[in-house]
Amino acid sequence: MRTTGILIRKRLTWLFLLCAIAFAGLIFRLAWIQFVKADYLQEKALEVRMRDVPVEAKRGTIYDRNGHELVSSVSTDSVYAIPYQVENPDQAADLLAPVLEMDRDRLLQILSKKSCYEWIKRKIKPESAAKIRDLKLEGIHLVEESRRFYRHETLAPHLLGFTGVDNQGLMGIEKSYDEVLKGIPGRILVEHDAAGRSVPDPLHRYSPPRQGNGLVLTLDMNIQYFVERELDKVVAKYSPKLAVAIAMDPQTGEILAMGNRPTFNSNNWNDVPRHVWDRNPAIWYNYEPGSTFKIITTSAAINEKAVKTTDRFFDPGFVKVADRRIKCWKGGGHGSLSFEEVVMNSCNPGFVEVGLRLGRERFYKYLDAFGFGGKTGIDLAGEAKGITINQKEATNLNIATMSIGQSVAVTPIQLLSATCAVANGGTLLKPLLVKEVRDNRGKVVKTFKPEPIRTVITREAADGVKGLLENVVARGTGKNAFVEGYRVAGKTGTAQVVGESGGYVSGRYVASFSGFAPVENPRVAVLIMIAEPQGGVYYGGMIAAPVFQSIMQDTLHYLGIPENSGIIKPPNPAAWYEAPRVKVNVPNVVNYPVNEAVRILRSQGLSFQTRGYGSMVYSQVPRGGAEAMNDVSVLLDLNPPKAGLGEEGVTVPNLNGLTEKEVRDLLESIGLVLEPAGTGLARSQSIQPGSRVARGTALRVEFRPPGQSRTSVPEVAPSWARGEMIMD
Repeated sequence: MRTTGILIRKRLTWLFLLCAIAFAGLIFRLAWIQFVKADYLQEKALEVRMRDVPVEAKRGTIYDRNGHELVSSVSTDSVYAIPYQVENPDQAADLLAPVLEMDRDRLLQILSKKSCYEWIKRKIKPESAAKIRDLKLEGIHLVEESRRFYRHETLAPHLLGFTGVDNQGLMGIEKSYDEVLKGIPGRILVEHDAAGRSVPDPLHRYSPPRQGNGLVLTLDMNIQYFVERELDKVVAKYSPKLAVAIAMDPQTGEILAMGNRPTFNSNNWNDVPRHVWDRNPAIWYNYEPGSTFKIITTSAAINEKAVKTTDRFFDPGFVKVADRRIKCWKGGGHGSLSFEEVVMNSCNPGFVEVGLRLGRERFYKYLDAFGFGGKTGIDLAGEAKGITINQKEATNLNIATMSIGQSVAVTPIQLLSATCAVANGGTLLKPLLVKEVRDNRGKVVKTFKPEPIRTVITREAADGVKGLLENVVARGTGKNAFVEGYRVAGKTGTAQVVGESGGYVSGRYVASFSGFAPVENPRVAVLIMIAEPQGGVYYGGMIAAPVFQSIMQDTLHYLGIPENSGIIKPPNPAAWYEAPRVKVNVPNVVNYPVNEAVRILRSQGLSFQTRGYGSMVYSQVPRGGAEAMNDVSVLLDLNPPKAGLGEEGVTVPNLNGLTEKEVRDLLESIGLVLEPAGTGLARSQSIQPGSRVARGTALRVEFRPPGQSRTSVPEVAPSWARGEMIMD
């Protein structure tokens, strides 16, 4: 019995100890949960009970260099649903679909989902938000968000960029500085039970968003307007495939303006085709620069002392390199001339000889130093590197053609940066787009300083090159870039477009001009690039230089740079003819309104005189289609013809090269009827130009795409490789 009692006590003791240990464990566990894990578990419980509605932060404001607001964020409403709370999805879909302009079945699908949170439509119109509030539908809620507002809708859209529906930067500055601009989003937390239903006295928690930082750009809104205005004129007059204008401060590398055509409205960017906005031609478009690249050849030769301004050259009209002939743009050549005159007249054989004097090693030294074949580092996505021939594979023929701006492809921003290096005394700078970052209270949190990349030529050499380029504008091919009261330097360029399969495409050109002013202390550098202009005019000196002149003149006046009264255009008009003296086909302007006739003649570089009074051209000398030198003056007779064929008789005009709209408008104005065939530019017509026909006569006109003729002969090699004409 005693033994049994002892065993029972032992068992009770062990049981007590086990219970004590278990109880202690429970106390420890309770303390651990209550004091150590309390915050974590409370947060997890809140996550189960709370519905999280994100609140977008407003993006930072973007200003121009003078503090003018370019881009801001404005409040807008977005609508979302908590499907568990929607009592009658069918009815809600019927009511919401017309208000939100959504498909009713798609809306019903969203409202019927087994989830606790669904977006219905983001950033709706204010009137739609007001109607939704009036409906007071259970489970349908509005939340305030923000959308981007571009105050000047078509001002530098490729540079500024735009944002997506989630306020994320998709292009331009908006994309490059997305982390700076986007801010920190907020949250709205609302308490619900496990089934997603509201609970009595629910817990609401609001974490406000924090607005992103703002940017102060180097862009000047007024100079940008000058650029946009001139580009619009270029499009209206020449209908180019692309047009680019960039203005830059050569002393700092700051971009003052950057414009492109075609363009778009930043507030409605998704209303235009993707190819209009997905790339910025100013930093992406690769093209053979033609004679504007001679700035680089000149700089390299002067810096290496491979040539002096007084060195003599002889141009017979061509130069032979290997087994190829490279022609000068001037038939018969320039004859004997100094290097100063070689630059002034853009003489191709002279530049070829200079390039060959430099040789492959030295030529590539400057090709690399000026940044060709590599990115400039501008803070925009999508920058191209340009295209250069591998140095080890380059031949003398390659050096010869690169010396005159062919066999090398550049981007507009590359060429302007190189021009700025000459203008500022020899230092290549990184292009700058942003001056400052400011917080939402206006405090400066970061500044950006000019970033020198390398010294490419000496200041002495740069001064020599500036003098040569000033002569180009004062007395050479760039006369149309002259700005009265200022010393201007620059270089024209005209080059054929390279086809996708290689070889140059007939009838397609790139006209350009790159320059700066004032020469003694350059404040502004401007590059103009016009790709594939229509209408038969394509010389850089004829269409790009005048654009440069207009932008530069307005910019210099706007910046308050004083004029020099001694710098005036010479009184001899012949000294200011901007293009080489070449043969042209005189356009037929008979039966054109006088203003239109004058525009057509001027677009061909022809001057005019009038005889008589009236608003229509009844005859002309030389007649339409005749060959004449481009300095001829066309006599326009405005006197109505005397009775002969009858008052109803009209003369059929020459329609070659006109668009369908231009043909239709012209024929309607003189009482003829158009029967069009095909698309593009007029290539043939059923009644010969100059014929007299009765009013109401139908005229069949065949249209073909630009550059396409009845018989298409494929290009088998670039013109520089075949030794054919090289454009200035």
